Amino acid sequence: MQTESKCLFCGENLHYTFVDLGMSPLCESYVSSEQLNRMEPFYPLHVRVCGNCFLVQLEEYVDPQNIFTEYAYFSSYSSDWLKHAENYVEMATDRFGLDQSSLVVEVASNDGYLLQYCVARGIPALGIEPARNVAEVAIQKGVPTRVEFFGEQTARLLAAEGKSADLLLGNNVLAQVPDINDFVKGLKILLKPEGVITIEFPHLMRLMEENQFDTIYHEHFFYFSFITAEKIFAAHGLTLFDVEELPTHGGSLRIFARHTENVSREVSPRVHELRAREVASGIPRLDSYGDFAEKVKETKRKLLQFLISARREGKSVAGYGAPGKGNTLLNYCGIRTDFLDYTVDRNPYKQGKFLPGTHIPIYDPEKIMETKPDYLLILPWNFKEEIMEQNNYIREWGGKFVIPIPEVKVFP
Repeated sequence: MQTESKCLFCGENLHYTFVDLGMSPLCESYVSSEQLNRMEPFYPLHVRVCGNCFLVQLEEYVDPQNIFTEYAYFSSYSSDWLKHAENYVEMATDRFGLDQSSLVVEVASNDGYLLQYCVARGIPALGIEPARNVAEVAIQKGVPTRVEFFGEQTARLLAAEGKSADLLLGNNVLAQVPDINDFVKGLKILLKPEGVITIEFPHLMRLMEENQFDTIYHEHFFYFSFITAEKIFAAHGLTLFDVEELPTHGGSLRIFARHTENVSREVSPRVHELRAREVASGIPRLDSYGDFAEKVKETKRKLLQFLISARREGKSVAGYGAPGKGNTLLNYCGIRTDFLDYTVDRNPYKQGKFLPGTHIPIYDPEKIMETKPDYLLILPWNFKEEIMEQNNYIREWGGKFVIPIPEVKVFP
């Protein structure tokens, strides 16, 4: 008999399904040509919502060590994301008075995409990144980086070395640590008494409103509302004093936290306003989560309907990008080379490999010019403006762009 899953934050039994996307491989486990005929592990993508704290979560089917020790995602391949990082450093430097006497620590610092802008300004910086292959790229850029998973133990080791952060940040990492209590406890330990934490994560309210189910994959254990994030931080002595709504990743939040005992920073009206908006949208009510699964099924039907029609008309379809979200979408919809000839990606680490599960080949973007597809399906739709601008030349032969989320849309 299967034991009931428990909430990874509050420990309550999980009775309620948010969405079940069936079985899927790890979304960053790209397949080499030598591995094509070998068995590939698939795991459930069954997401539940806690009836007590309303944390939307995926069970820990896979040890994070197996996911993040070597990782295929490098942040610096998106120029939009680099600009986002540079703007953040400028904002934080001005707002928090960072200078040569400060220490900025980024958790899950990837390839140094953000901290390089601190280093350029002469602000001492330290990255903490579990994927050795990615951390090495950051070190080559001159960004001091420790190859470790972050949590209470790592924070205590750094504190024992005399390190404490004036600014402690993490972008798109809060969802990726199954022991959420250990992680936030570590943030509390590493933060200076007057220091500030900023964390960015995709906003659950936007995910639900815009049907962004493809952002669900095994690397993402959690999907946060502001209300639930506030509860989690408060449980560890941290107060959210400000919040910004960002356009990144289809709609994200940047939360600002301080030690609860540090009352020098007042809680912003934006905190009260967003909390009220989430209450009005039904975030703290279980019945609000019920219709999401049906919206997901309808998106699948519409995408398959478009691809079937395109193929019957003799049209060719290629993909752009090989992101994690694309792998969730393609595996859930059962899209393989019968519908998508290939995909391309700017990341050389992925080129020459095949997408997990679907085994769609990944090429250099030059392949688009060689084959002149009728449609280009943009899998990282959160960067659609950047991608359509870079590949505007497909219009020369009548090529069109296709965005799959929240529902199929063709851009001539």
